[in-house]
Amino acid sequence: MPPAPRTALYTGSFDPVTNGHADVITQGAALADRIVIAIGVHPGKTPLFSPDEKADLLRATCAGLSLSAEVEIVTFDGLAVDAARRAGATIILRGLRDTTDFDYEMQMAGMNGAMAPEIRTVFLPASGPTRHISGTLVRQIAKMGGDVAPFVPAPVAAALKAKLA
Repeated sequence: MPPAPRTALYTGSFDPVTNGHADVITQGAALADRIVIAIGVHPGKTPLFSPDEKADLLRATCAGLSLSAEVEIVTFDGLAVDAARRAGATIILRGLRDTTDFDYEMQMAGMNGAMAPEIRTVFLPASGPTRHISGTLVRQIAKMGGDVAPFVPAPVAAALKAKLA
């Protein structure tokens, strides 16, 4: 009997999708048979892109990547561990850019592990060219008319330009 497919959950706001997100997705695809990308929807926040727009941008981004894993895109509005259980995931993928990310993500991994010990958090270090990229900085640069093409996939750069025109 073949082993069960290994499913990983990757959560984020993805507002916008960046090359850093693409890096984590690519690294995660080497570890799992299926990656569920879960877009966090938080009623108190006003994102630049709607959940449907983010899903479309993630699909376009993933189509441009060479992935060995199946990719599914969903939204969620609760706990990541609950989204992981719904997806059948045994892994939560988290990208790390620096020690600030590490400190925060270690706390989250500890809490998630206490709530769902059957789900493991896997930290993926950002590759060199993506280490400095954050969605917040990309949004700020785009809003000020700067060129974000080096930091985001091409479909996202076009969507940002159209959204902010």
